[in-house]
Amino acid sequence: MEVVIAPAEELAVLAADAIEAVLRSRDEPVLGLATGSSPLAVYDELARRHAEQGLSFERARGFMLDEYVGLAEDHPQRYRNVIATEIAERVGWPAERVTGPDGAATDLPAACAAYEESIAAAGGVDLQILGIGTDGHIAFNEPGSSLASRTRIKTLTRQTREDNARFFDDDVDQVPTHCLTQGLGTIMEARHLVLLATGRHKAEAIHQLVEGPVSAMWPATVMQWHQHATVLVDEAAASRLQLAAYYGQTYASKPAWQGL
Repeated sequence: MEVVIAPAEELAVLAADAIEAVLRSRDEPVLGLATGSSPLAVYDELARRHAEQGLSFERARGFMLDEYVGLAEDHPQRYRNVIATEIAERVGWPAERVTGPDGAATDLPAACAAYEESIAAAGGVDLQILGIGTDGHIAFNEPGSSLASRTRIKTLTRQTREDNARFFDDDVDQVPTHCLTQGLGTIMEARHLVLLATGRHKAEAIHQLVEGPVSAMWPATVMQWHQHATVLVDEAAASRLQLAAYYGQTYASKPAWQGL
């Protein structure tokens, strides 16, 4: 696992560099898309590169991490709509090439199985963008999730619903109680995981992710088993890391040609 500690704006550029490398090096690139606050600066940078440098998403496939269950199709916080607004429409990404789990399906288990099959049929995810919750969840894999889990329905914890209430007029009662989410086992099959976190409120989760034991109580710690995982954090989010100085020295000594 590589840990990079840098200002937030630099982290967004590094993540965008890694995504651009995938887009330019593969005939049918496959990107994993996250919602929430963490990837927004990355999407802004990608939109800038599309507008100013012609970065193309036309050949790419996109797969979302998760989706709320029960929101109306036109609800602004339905994740399919969030992804369309934050990235897909800004870069001319054909809507039919961006897919998410169907939170409106009448048969949710079947929808989850179909989503797993669609990812496999696309050849798997080349690069998966991730954020992390204050309780260590990635996607909507809450504490206690199986480290081998696949796409499934999950009940959101009260903490997660409170954290997400800012997107629902600060009213936790408007936040759905259920979601469909890629499982930890599904996420771990992506060829490169890039997780971003900023702010002191993420410091304990980052400490557990990077330096704690692998445990279902901190679901993101499963990333320690991944062969190509990158953790991008600002100084505040890195403030609990015991080996922060070492991570800084390692990154400073890294050959420029390696990228992430």
